[in-house]
Amino acid sequence: SNFLFRVPFFLTPPLNLTLFPSSPDSSSLILSLGFVRYFGLGMRVEEEEDNMVPQGNEADGEMVLDTASSQHQEEKLVIGYALTSKKKQSFLQPKLEVLARKKGISFVSIDQDKPLSDQGPFDVVLHKLLGNEWHDVIQDYQQKHPEVTVLDPPGSIQRIYNRQSMLQGLADLNLAECDGMICVPKQMVVLQDTTSSANEVAKAGLKFPLVAKPLLVDGTAKSHQLFLAYDCLSLAKLEPPLVLQEFVNHGGVLFKVFVVGDVIRVVRRYSLPNVSNVEKEKVAGVFQFPRVSSAAASVDKTDLDPRVAELPPKPLLEGLVRELRSRLGLRLFNIDMIREHGSQDVFYVIDINYFPGKFFTSFFWYGKMPDYEQVFIDFFLGLAQAKHEKGLCVKSGIDM
Repeated sequence: SNFLFRVPFFLTPPLNLTLFPSSPDSSSLILSLGFVRYFGLGMRVEEEEDNMVPQGNEADGEMVLDTASSQHQEEKLVIGYALTSKKKQSFLQPKLEVLARKKGISFVSIDQDKPLSDQGPFDVVLHKLLGNEWHDVIQDYQQKHPEVTVLDPPGSIQRIYNRQSMLQGLADLNLAECDGMICVPKQMVVLQDTTSSANEVAKAGLKFPLVAKPLLVDGTAKSHQLFLAYDCLSLAKLEPPLVLQEFVNHGGVLFKVFVVGDVIRVVRRYSLPNVSNVEKEKVAGVFQFPRVSSAAASVDKTDLDPRVAELPPKPLLEGLVRELRSRLGLRLFNIDMIREHGSQDVFYVIDINYFPGKFFTSFFWYGKMPDYEQVFIDFFLGLAQAKHEKGLCVKSGIDM
């Protein structure tokens, strides 16, 4: 059965959200990072309009779009976007554009060869481009156009593009009243020589095996390659700069927490299996994490131990997201979390990503995250409403 709860946020009024619990029916466990299964915490704003769904038979390649009403719809929000071609193709899906038009939202491509201030006017700038030049463009634009909402500030994004600064301060979060504990794995940074890093690993108190990740997240496939190193000698095979992170046994299940404004959704993904003490003693070398394309069986046929698969408590997720929104200054991000094996309420945050493609990109045969289009439409409409209310306050002389 569905039940309601409210997600408290300091800056915006709480929204009525619906929780859709579900459980898998399966019989075998494929130990791979790649598989995706959508569970629980399917949160969405209530009162979605049925007439916002495109009409027609998509399977036959036909889609009849009801544009008559949208032609008379007053334009509420103009969103300028600066995305890579791949990101644009995956994000601006037909259903999203149809829903947007019906709600008076228009998407306008930003020409990177022209001054940004000469384009628009925009209510929102949505971007995910890398490089110092673009960083400077956005910062200059923000100073000249404070009335425009930028998703998100480049300085905030830059912090989580560096895995050294990404998790700083998370261990100090005060979430004592949130039904759980948030930790971060012990980690260290190797900037140059991996051959001499063995002594540094010992000094830092890290225990093998270690997860090795590229230091910088630059949007390339290489920056997302992960390795598991079992001993000191294997470190020499890794290419710096990188982050070495202590591996935490977590039952082979990863929780991906997606944040779109005030909305939180959680999906389960399979991760690496636990590493036993016997394996630590006998296994040597370095191994690359498996990719989604190497998977060979459906998640639907996997039987999960309820103690491993149980989702993080809602109060803990709400508190964590509230703190991260405030500290990072981001509204579109994803948190990778694991539960310490053998514990019910000890969780580790191991990665944070900005505006990840996993919001809407298809994975193998499992398809995209359910209803991402409606989640983003509601988010954009919330921005429009906030801007309208702010304008009324300014006209009335009310200090917000």
